[in-house]
Amino acid sequence: MRREAKIYVSIGVMAAAIIVLFARLVQLQVVQQQEFGKESEKNSIKKIIETPARGLIIDRNGKIIVDNRPSYTLTITPFQFDKNLIDEVASLSGIDPEEIRNELADAKGTNRFNPIKIKRDIDFKTISYIEENRDRLKGVSYQVESLRFYPNKFKASHIFGYNAEISEKGLNESTENYYRQGDLVGTTGLEKFYEKSLRGEKGSRLILVDVNGREVGAYNDENNDVKPVNGSDLFTSIDSELQEYAEKLMGGRRGAVIAVDPRTGEILCLVSKPDYDLNAFIGSPDAKEINRMFNHPEKPLFNRVTQTRYPPGSTWKMMMALAAMASGKITPTTTISCPGSFTFGNRTFEDHGGYGSIPVVRAIEVSSNVFFYKLGLMLGIQDYHDYSAMFGFGSRTGIDLPNETKGLLPSQEYFDKVYGVNKWSQGLLVSLGIGQGELGVSPVQMVGYTAAICMNGMYIQPHLVRKIYNSSTGIETPVEVKKRQIDMSQKYFDAVKKGMYLVVNGSGTAKNIRNSDYVLAGKTGTAQNPNGNNHSWFVGYAPYDDPKIAVCVLGENAGWGNMFAAPIAAAIMVRYLSGNSADVFNENAKMEVND
Repeated sequence: MRREAKIYVSIGVMAAAIIVLFARLVQLQVVQQQEFGKESEKNSIKKIIETPARGLIIDRNGKIIVDNRPSYTLTITPFQFDKNLIDEVASLSGIDPEEIRNELADAKGTNRFNPIKIKRDIDFKTISYIEENRDRLKGVSYQVESLRFYPNKFKASHIFGYNAEISEKGLNESTENYYRQGDLVGTTGLEKFYEKSLRGEKGSRLILVDVNGREVGAYNDENNDVKPVNGSDLFTSIDSELQEYAEKLMGGRRGAVIAVDPRTGEILCLVSKPDYDLNAFIGSPDAKEINRMFNHPEKPLFNRVTQTRYPPGSTWKMMMALAAMASGKITPTTTISCPGSFTFGNRTFEDHGGYGSIPVVRAIEVSSNVFFYKLGLMLGIQDYHDYSAMFGFGSRTGIDLPNETKGLLPSQEYFDKVYGVNKWSQGLLVSLGIGQGELGVSPVQMVGYTAAICMNGMYIQPHLVRKIYNSSTGIETPVEVKKRQIDMSQKYFDAVKKGMYLVVNGSGTAKNIRNSDYVLAGKTGTAQNPNGNNHSWFVGYAPYDDPKIAVCVLGENAGWGNMFAAPIAAAIMVRYLSGNSADVFNENAKMEVND
C-alpha cells in the first residue's frame, strides 16, 4: 500500500501543477490579454529603408562631373516620438514647428516604426546633440544618405538638372511601388530624363525594437536584409573644358549655345543663360531662395536651348534654298533679281543693298533678303512646310532632356485655323522666306539642321548620353539614337555649303570671324523682336571640308548676328578643334556689312 500511496501522491502533485499552469495560462491569455498584448506589440521590428547612391555622370573623357557625397538626414519615428518635443526638434533643425507637425500628420497610416525624413544634410553639431540626448529624444535619430556634389568649374545646370523631394501629386501619379514620402526624385535635366537608371534599387534593414523603442539588434541575423544597389552611371558626350569655355564666353548675357559632333549627334556643350546654382537644391533648400529663382524675371530655370521658340532670321535661308531646289522651283544656277527692295501688294520690303541677278550661292553669301522674299512666294506654303519638316522643324528632336518644344512650323492648316480658310494673305510667305513671321525654332533644332547640312542630309538625333553603365553588373548599354537620310540631291547640299563657306571666307556677313588655322562655314541671322532689341543668331560648322563640330548660338536681344553670336560660335569651334588650347574670341569683332 505504501507504493500505491506514493503513486497517488505523485499524480496529485502533477495534477496540481497542471491546474496551476492552466490557470496562469488562462490569466495571461484571457484575463490579462489586453494588458500584456499591448506590451507584446511594443516589441516589434523596425524597417529601415536604405536609399542607394545615385549613379554618377561622366564626361566624354572619363571625368566625373556629377558625384555624390555622404550626408546625414534627421528622422523622426512617429510611434516613438513625444509630440511635446516638437519645439525642441524645430529649434534644433531650424524648421518651423508647424512644418514638423504636418510631416507627422502626412505620415499617418504608414508603419508606425518607419522613420520619416525631416531635414537633410544636418551638421555634426546636430548629430552630437541627438546622440547626447538619445534617451530623452525618443524617436529622433538620423540616417546616412548621399547627396549630389559638383566638382566642376562650370555649372551646366540645364544639362544636369536637380533632384527634389517627390510631391504628393508625384506619389499619387507614380505607377510603381518605389517612391515614398521624403524620397528625392529627378526633377529636371538628365536627372529627370534618366531617373530610372540613376536612382538604383532601395535596400532595407530589419531591426528588433524593445518596449522602450530601443534597438535591440538585427532581426534574424540580417538574413532578411536587402542591400541597396547603386544607380547606373551616365557616360555623356560633354566636353568639360569646352563647356566651361562656352559658359565663360556667354558670361551674364541671355541666350543659348549648343555644339554637336555632326558625325554622331553627340552634344559637346550646352549652355543656357542665365543659369543657376544647382547647390541651392541640395539638402534642405531655402524656400525663399528657390522661390526667387522660380519668379525671377529673367527665368534662369528656363532652358533656352530646348524651350525657346524664336524666329531664326537669316539662318533660315539655307532651308529655303534647299526646299526651293528640291521642289524644282529653282536650280543651283537659277538667278533672281535683287534690286534692293521688293514690293508685294501695298508693302515694300527692304534689303541691305542691291545685288543684281544672283544665284542661290551668292544669295546666301550676301544674305540677300529680296532673293528669299521672292523664294518664299515661289515655294508656297505646302512645300515650305513639307521640306522644312524633313529637317525636324515643327517636331521635337528627341534630345534626352525633358520639356523640349516642338517649335512652330506654319502650314496651310495652321493659317486656315488662325486667319480663316482662304482669308490669309500670301504676303505671310514673304516674311517666312527670311525666317521671320509665324515661325518658331529652338537652338537644338537649329544645330540639328546645321549638322544635317554639313553631313549632306544625314540627320542624327542630338543627344547627351552615350551609354549607361551598371556598376553592379558591369553591363554597358549604348543609348539608341535615331538617324535618317534626308532625300535630296548632293548638288543642293553642295550649293548651300558653298554659300555658308563664302559667308565667312568670302565677302559675306561673317567675314569678321575668318580663321587662319581652321576653315569655318556658317550663317548669321538677326531676328526681329517686337518687344525689344533683335535676337542674334549664328549657325556654323568646321572644318569646312571635314566637319567635326556644328554649333548654334542665340543671343537674346543681342542685336546683329555677326556682332554677338558669330564671334562666340567661331571661338567655340576653334577651341574644340585646337584641343581646347586656342582662345580667339574677340568681343569687339565688327564688320562692315550687317545681316
